[in-house]
Amino acid sequence: MKHALVTGGSGGIGGAICIRLASGGYNVIVHYNTNKIAAENILSTIKSEGGNGEIIQFNVSNNLEVNNSINNWKKNNPDEYISVLVNNAGTSKDMLMVWMEENDWSSVIDTNLNSFFNTTSPLLKDMVLNKWGRIINIVSLSGIKGLPGQTNYSAAKAGVIGATKALAQEVGRKNITVNAVAPGYIATEMTNALDEKQLKKLIPINRFGKPEEVADLVAFLAGENSSYITGEVININGGLYT
Repeated sequence: MKHALVTGGSGGIGGAICIRLASGGYNVIVHYNTNKIAAENILSTIKSEGGNGEIIQFNVSNNLEVNNSINNWKKNNPDEYISVLVNNAGTSKDMLMVWMEENDWSSVIDTNLNSFFNTTSPLLKDMVLNKWGRIINIVSLSGIKGLPGQTNYSAAKAGVIGATKALAQEVGRKNITVNAVAPGYIATEMTNALDEKQLKKLIPINRFGKPEEVADLVAFLAGENSSYITGEVININGGLYT
């Protein structure tokens, strides 16, 4: 059985990705940091639909904590390896930079950018040794064009995009692909406070996206049929930014 780790798997987009990958036959490791109940609900949905999964807890911005949790998983699964990693966990602290405090900057960089290294590093060697792997990084429109009030978030996501392109060149010969998915406005709890009626006027498709649509794209990139796609940033934003 192939194993997939989805960080931030307890959230809206992350949960949809977990459920979709489980439907494709993966044993999905649903990651959470603080919201254990949400992670257990996702796991319950996976199992109710005949899939396999488990939950795992760590703070993606804490390198020691990430390594300890992943190493414990490896000890409990000595003959297995995590072949698919979806780096989805993230946070935002939106504010104009003129008012931004140092912690508003560093915490967003730690959770969105440094987490890429923290979670990818302990899994990469096993992918190389097994000569197969899929790394999918959930980035953002903000990291491509920049958005006012999100200097910290834009910097972090742009950094992940750069890392995606570089790592793809390092590991391509080992049948490991590294891609990024950049959602626009997706209907989740994070966008509930936004004025969809007004914002959808900016979107050529004239609506917010669905978490399941992002999940379907991630599932494609996690499979064999995407083996010739690597180092790419794929937008899924209804044509919002072209």
